[in-house]
Amino acid sequence: MADKSGEALIDSNVLIAKALLRAGVDHMFGVVGIPVTSLANSAVALGIRFIAFHNEQSAGYAASAYGYLTGRPGILLTVSGPGCVHGLAGLSNAMVNNWPMVLISGSCDQRDVGKGDFQELDQIEAVKPFSKLSVRVTDISQIPDSVFDVVYRAGLGRPGGCYLDLPSDVLHQSMSEVEADRLLDSAFEKFRVLELVNGSVGNLEIGNAVSLLRNAQKPLVVFGKGAAYSRAENELKKLVESTGIPFLPTPMGKGLLADNHYLAATAARSLAIGQCDVALVVGARLNWLLHFGEPPKWSKYVKFILVDVSKEEIELRKPHLGLVGDAKRVLGLLNKEIKDDPFCLGRSHPWVEAISKKVKDNVSRMEAQLSKDVVPFNFLTPMRIIRDAILGMGSPAPILVSEGANTMDVGRSVLIQTEPRTRLDAGTWGTMGVGLGYCIAAATASPGRLVLAVEGDSGFGFSAMEVETVVRYQLPVVVIVFNNSGVYGGDRRSPEEITGPYKDDPAPTSFVPGAAYHLLIEAFGGKGYLVGTPDELKSALRESFSARKPAVINVTIDPYAGAESGRLQHKN
Repeated sequence: MADKSGEALIDSNVLIAKALLRAGVDHMFGVVGIPVTSLANSAVALGIRFIAFHNEQSAGYAASAYGYLTGRPGILLTVSGPGCVHGLAGLSNAMVNNWPMVLISGSCDQRDVGKGDFQELDQIEAVKPFSKLSVRVTDISQIPDSVFDVVYRAGLGRPGGCYLDLPSDVLHQSMSEVEADRLLDSAFEKFRVLELVNGSVGNLEIGNAVSLLRNAQKPLVVFGKGAAYSRAENELKKLVESTGIPFLPTPMGKGLLADNHYLAATAARSLAIGQCDVALVVGARLNWLLHFGEPPKWSKYVKFILVDVSKEEIELRKPHLGLVGDAKRVLGLLNKEIKDDPFCLGRSHPWVEAISKKVKDNVSRMEAQLSKDVVPFNFLTPMRIIRDAILGMGSPAPILVSEGANTMDVGRSVLIQTEPRTRLDAGTWGTMGVGLGYCIAAATASPGRLVLAVEGDSGFGFSAMEVETVVRYQLPVVVIVFNNSGVYGGDRRSPEEITGPYKDDPAPTSFVPGAAYHLLIEAFGGKGYLVGTPDELKSALRESFSARKPAVINVTIDPYAGAESGRLQHKN
């Protein structure tokens, strides 16, 4: 394209794609339509892979998880109005989990704002509660700065979501290619400075932290997905093994250190948090997942050392000692201080012995239950078979996606994580429906790994249509559905509860009994399995793991097995 003088021109769609590519974006997720289809095509033409979904919610969950897994903002592209609103599910999930993500939405022509234009919505206002930064481009000349601004700021400091609004009239503008390249160069230099600032840390009381750990009688290291995001696994391993301090991961921190490590306190969680006197908390918030750091779950005498990239988070929690900075760097400084004056509890230390004994006792009790082949399946028997199949694969371990109530809770206790960032679950917000989006993100971010989803039939139903997306892109995703005919387990009402004019309706927790979820993927060319015995499940796992092709394994579970999520019983 050229103007009357013959000078080469590019339109806004190409300029946006160029800016995204220059900012390091290599993948986008989304649902195309008016007015953003040309933007998606321009991005693909420049070498950015676009994964097209059926639903913006699932695409948004994929973008949020992609940001976590890669450390680079996941990009979600949607149409205007309802497309943007659907995308807020992913943006809000990114904000709550502190993952870098950018939502890019088309919007109505600026001249028609307030007239009731097609899919008109004040999207800047709509996204405000869920974004660190929201930017509307009002002219093509603003595109490079705006794109770099949202991409870099999504990962700056505490990661989160940012939003870029693209009015349809701006998308139809064009400018000279020479001027576009000049603006891109200027934006790149400007925001590269921000990227360099992102690694800085504040004044750290490293000596005081080491002194607290050294003098503690019952120290504990707790770490979460913030430590996983910062790639702090080597520093964590060095600290734990050099000091001999037991450790406890939050659910998505599992795998930074192997679950079967001799200092792992996961199977002795209540003892560990109930009796520790100093807790070094790295990349994890003292929220509901950690009982807010308060009695009675925690000792009222415990002293928290909180490592967090956000000064505001530390000020909010008011720990005994706060260390502001990136987890990897702070742990490196702690290790350097410890190396200069080493200490180690040793295996015979009373605290380490107490944790080890409790772990062995609890694991033995769990293994006694797991060793039984229960048919019709309860949750433990198939979970044990899945665990053994995963461990049998060796390294690289598959990335595990888990959602549901019973399925996620039991899986967290039984399935073993041995490698970092190999577990994705409902996360801080307890978000249901993340399953297939997370699977697609994981397969995209780590193309060399098998991706395995273990989820309940309710969780699967939120995003089940995205199995077509998995088949379309031929991703190595195997979805295992624990099918117990409903939420928590079908109809569990007492006779006294089945009354009223709609008593013949299915229970609010019920699904169609024996739903053939495995046939859904076969409609698109994937492989489906229906299993109800140990041998059938072992065979399906062996075949699907070996094939590394899209598959759904429909596991029939006794509707009366399991119970409502233990964490949530008191909330319902």
